[in-house]
Amino acid sequence: MSQNYYNMCCQHHGKNVRITDRFGNVHTGRIVNVTRSRVFIQPNGPRPRGAFGMGYYGRGYGYNSYFPAYGIGLGFITGFAVGSLLFF
Repeated sequence: MSQNYYNMCCQHHGKNVRITDRFGNVHTGRIVNVTRSRVFIQPNGPRPRGAFGMGYYGRGYGYNSYFPAYGIGLGFITGFAVGSLLFF
């Protein structure tokens, strides 16, 4: 099953997703990296006050320093949804 999630994550790299894990946690954000064992997402959210929107591409995962990306094990994923309608 994790092979299917790997393929979906690769296909939707750079897009906004909502991932549910086996513990019931919901992770929303943009896919910024995919490995054979994990998908790395950068959470969406409002910018901190005074931020000018200039980010960095450090370590190949995060697009900005305000919301660094984190990994989710592909074996823990139980739900996957794609689309900009998930975020307002």
